[in-house]
Amino acid sequence: MKKPSQTRWLASCLFLALLLFSLPAASSEKKTLLIVGDSLSAAYNMPQDSGWVSLLQQRLEEKASGWRAVNASISGETTTGGLTRLPDLLRQYQPEIVLLELGGNDGLRGQPPARIQNNLQQMINLSQEADARVVLAGVFLPPNYGRRYLEQFEAIFPSLAEENQLTLIPFILEGVAEQAELMQEDGIHPTAEAQNRILDTVWLELQPLLN
Repeated sequence: MKKPSQTRWLASCLFLALLLFSLPAASSEKKTLLIVGDSLSAAYNMPQDSGWVSLLQQRLEEKASGWRAVNASISGETTTGGLTRLPDLLRQYQPEIVLLELGGNDGLRGQPPARIQNNLQQMINLSQEADARVVLAGVFLPPNYGRRYLEQFEAIFPSLAEENQLTLIPFILEGVAEQAELMQEDGIHPTAEAQNRILDTVWLELQPLLN
C-alpha cells in the first residue's frame, strides 16, 4: 500500500504531465516570414544558398531562432503573378510576416503604375486579412524609362507604405545598384558578392518586427 506522501507525489507528476501535453503544439513551432519576390530575391544566376534569403535564414538561426524564412520568389515574377499565387501561399504557410518584393518586372515591361499599385494593394489586403504584417520592398528602374514614368513608378512604394502603415524598405538594392562591381553584366541583377549587403538593408527594417 502506497504512503500518502507517495500518492501525492505521483499525483503531482501526473498533473504536470497532463499540463505539458495540453499545451498547444504551435508553441514549439517557428513563426514564418514569407518572402514573395522576383529574381532579386530568387538568387538569380547564382547558387541558391548564396542568395540574401538563404543568408537571412542563417541570420535568423543566430539572432531570432523563433523564426524561419520561406522563399516563394520566382525569377521574372510580376505583381499579377504574385497576386495569383498569394492566396495559396498564405493558406499553406500561415505567415506572421509577408515581405513583398515585386513590381520591378512590371516596370521593366512598362506596365501602368496604377495597375502595379492596385495589384500590390490587393496583396497587402490579402496578407493583412490573414493576420500577417506586411513589409514592402521598393525598387527603382533604369533611367531610360523617362522621368514621368519613373516618378510615378517610384512613388508607388512609399505611397502604399504610408496608406497602409507598412514597414518600408525604401530601395532593396541600396548601396548595390550604383556600384558596377556588385551588379551582374545585365546591370539589373546583383552579384553573389552583393547579397550580404542586400541582407543588411532588409535586416535594418525587419529586425524590429521579429522581437
